[in-house]
Amino acid sequence: MTISQLAPERALRRLELTVVRRLEGYLHGEHLGLLPGPGTELAEAREYQVGDDVRRMDWAVTARTTVPHVRDLIADRELETWALVDLSASMDFGTSQLEKRELAVAAVATVGFLTHRLGDRFGGLMLRDSALRRWPARSGRLALYGLLRALLAEQSSSDREAHRSDLAAALESMARTQRKRGLRVIVSDFLTPEDSEIDARREPSWERAMRKLTAQHQVLAVEIVDPRELEMPNIGVVLVGDPETGAVREIDTRRRKVREAFATAALAQRERTRTALRRVGAGHLVLRTDRDWVADTVRFVLAYRRVAPRLHQPPKGVAR
Repeated sequence: MTISQLAPERALRRLELTVVRRLEGYLHGEHLGLLPGPGTELAEAREYQVGDDVRRMDWAVTARTTVPHVRDLIADRELETWALVDLSASMDFGTSQLEKRELAVAAVATVGFLTHRLGDRFGGLMLRDSALRRWPARSGRLALYGLLRALLAEQSSSDREAHRSDLAAALESMARTQRKRGLRVIVSDFLTPEDSEIDARREPSWERAMRKLTAQHQVLAVEIVDPRELEMPNIGVVLVGDPETGAVREIDTRRRKVREAFATAALAQRERTRTALRRVGAGHLVLRTDRDWVADTVRFVLAYRRVAPRLHQPPKGVAR
């Protein structure tokens, strides 16, 4: 039985039990700590090392000792987290254990259930068609339940008009309106109209807006993927529709070249997304509807904690 087939309260309780029981033993500490990053409280000074952010130079200590020193920062005790969840038509899809929309809710729950007990504030933005709905940031378990309940209530509608959701505009809105430092979680399949472009090196339309977020916040991008978006099975002649435009195209899946072209394009789209997220310095977690999303999250967190400090340093000579 999938999440959408359960009553909202039962679905939320199942999510909470799954997250807390399976993740809590792996992720120790007071905060989830997906993306370790700078805080605002000054800590001890130490000698400068290659790769340190020059904006944290302690000039007074450097002058006294004649040796370059930087001052570390202590992470803020309380964290304000905002999740932007893509609920566009392309997320109303799934051929495995979960639908992409359900997996998106599970990703938000993973972050929320492991932070709400400490008084951290958690808010949400829901991108649906051309509208962006805001759920105010509040602390506590009931507030988190309210956000997750709202996400579950956003049911798909097959008779609605086709609209392209503008992820770039949603990211711009998040960067403009949610200024308090914290964690920003972007949950989407990152499928955009320009994915059909021949030049895969062209930056995605959302990359510039994502860069604005990473300049001020810790950012985790959760990419939601279904296996049928990566490979096309041999099932004869089928009609394939774009859920966000309504465009329909007939495809003969019996032809090997067609299936290979589809797989190549899908791989190029994922690589383009991965490269763009790395360029802007965002964490990148890939969750698939046919895999154990809890185990994938654990592996990501444990690995990312080791490399995040290096990934989030700005390039030399570039101020973030």
